Amino acid sequence: MDYKKEYQSKSIDVDKVLAMVESDTDIAVALAAGEPYDFLSRLHEVADRVRNVSVLTCINMGSYKFFTEPEMKGHFTNAAWFYTGPVRKSHPFGTTGYIPNHLHIAARDRLHYRTPHMFIGSSAPMDKHGYFNLSVSCTYEKEFVETADIVILEVNENYPRTYGDTSVHISDVDFFYESGRPVPVFPYPEFSDKDRIIGQYIADMVEDGSTIQLGIGGIPNAVSEALKSKKELGVHTELLTEGMIDLYEAGVITNKRKTIHKGKFVATMTLGTDRLYKFVDQNPGVEVLRGSYVNDPETLARNYKMVSINTSMEVDLTGQCCSESLGYTQFSGTGGQSDTARGAQMSEGGKSIIALYSTTFSKKENRTISKIVPFLAKGAGVTLQRNDVDYIVTEYGVAPLRGRTVKERVNNLAAVAHPDFRKQLREAADEYMLW
Repeated sequence: MDYKKEYQSKSIDVDKVLAMVESDTDIAVALAAGEPYDFLSRLHEVADRVRNVSVLTCINMGSYKFFTEPEMKGHFTNAAWFYTGPVRKSHPFGTTGYIPNHLHIAARDRLHYRTPHMFIGSSAPMDKHGYFNLSVSCTYEKEFVETADIVILEVNENYPRTYGDTSVHISDVDFFYESGRPVPVFPYPEFSDKDRIIGQYIADMVEDGSTIQLGIGGIPNAVSEALKSKKELGVHTELLTEGMIDLYEAGVITNKRKTIHKGKFVATMTLGTDRLYKFVDQNPGVEVLRGSYVNDPETLARNYKMVSINTSMEVDLTGQCCSESLGYTQFSGTGGQSDTARGAQMSEGGKSIIALYSTTFSKKENRTISKIVPFLAKGAGVTLQRNDVDYIVTEYGVAPLRGRTVKERVNNLAAVAHPDFRKQLREAADEYMLW
């Protein structure tokens, strides 16, 4: 077939894409760095002729007017699987809404509710065989490519080509428009001395030959640094990060002792700097696969010594974790935390680890408060049940929870709380008979 001719016949501009937006419909877009920026940055322009348009997003990278302007209420709703800064700021306007989810079944659950009218995502250009490449994310995108009424790709030569399940044939796409913008980057966060201490505690629990899952942030980056003394680690993760590339280049990550996808990095998405995007570009050692597979606890459990390392915002004395809200105020999202924690627990030799600082400063209360508490804050979202956590780590040490009674959990968690709060935590446990 003459794929170039077909491409030309399906090529349009953003104005024509905007003209396709209809009232009372769903638009699903790709995740994070895969967002179709050129479309989203202009979507507000059609507000005067549409109502009740739901735009399904995850990890918004841009601050788009279609949800950041109060007057957009009633015209658009940013239906978000994960809140970022711009989404949090816009929530009071009534232009955003959170969708509770577990990542590995997020697409399935949304499709059970409704099928998107349009899917729009970024892609690398078409190859000679007629295939485009979803590049930086396959978390849920393929499910919507397969089900949306209209599929549109924002084609950009700056995007890396990744292996895995990221290919989309021209016959499965309705329209294309081209963009030359740079790929969004997420700077590599620095880590503090406190992060370094926590990172070392966690690294001490990771055995040689383990398969790891890490996120982005000061603590995960400190963990990566501390893991440089380890040998033959593997990666099976929701998010492929810069720290993992550091470990690969240091000879720590080899992926050779993995039980599935031996010799390969496995992820559903990648987000970082140009260095990371260059690493994954046409790299046969990296597989970007669907979140429904990568984050399925059953899949994760097939990895020997699977270690899930996540962070949390608040932990109660029995081990329940709130990792996504400040009380009733949505802050981020569940993402894959529950998926990876349960998968690690099911793995032979696996570990589910949660890390957090012992305290934080509360602007609302104008004082330092403990992040280990007798009970989660009113309205808090329970991201992990107390059954889902094996270890809680703070800068004061490691609290083992697996197999322990509530009383033993209380004692272990109080021991890693900040010294200023340990007495009142134990007194609260006695008052409420947490034993």
